Amino acid sequence: MESKDEIKYQEAKKRVKRIKGFYSHLLVYLVINTMIFIVNIQHLDAGENIFSFKNFSTAFFWGIGLLAHGLSVFLPTMILGNDWEERKIKEIMNKENSKWE
Repeated sequence: MESKDEIKYQEAKKRVKRIKGFYSHLLVYLVINTMIFIVNIQHLDAGENIFSFKNFSTAFFWGIGLLAHGLSVFLPTMILGNDWEERKIKEIMNKENSKWE
């Protein structure tokens, strides 16, 4: 059986990997959408407005996915707290132990 410190280390390592994945996703989002925006600007027709939806549609829909990714990474600890999982595990274990007593 793993020690408490080893378990906490593995959980922290997993969390850092998820955060790193989000930041990588954010960086790719920014680079690709900047390139798309520049290409769209260069190919504007005469009199065409730069702020049309077609110029931002990729960023908009991809942004929804990026927002969902960010929420899945950061929201659980913001709402439930850092030690929520541990508290919930202890609560369930206590309920299980009291069933058998």
